[in-house]
Amino acid sequence: MKKSTIVALALTGFVAMGCSNMNNTQQRAVSGGAIGAAAGAGIGLLTGHTVAGALIGAAAGTAGGLIVDSNEKSNGRK
Repeated sequence: MKKSTIVALALTGFVAMGCSNMNNTQQRAVSGGAIGAAAGAGIGLLTGHTVAGALIGAAAGTAGGLIVDSNEKSNGRK
């Protein structure tokens, strides 16, 4: 197994442990970032730029999570 895969799995575990005391905004931002990073890494793998894809996907996913949170709050949901 590559070192980068091991590091990624370890970081995922640490992030998951730290999510228990987050508010809804923080949870949505982290969830969006994680989903975006995974999707970006997958697309990047196909194009040969896995790290760049993951970084771009994480940024887009975080922004998406914050937009969803803003929309939920404007609709009166927590």
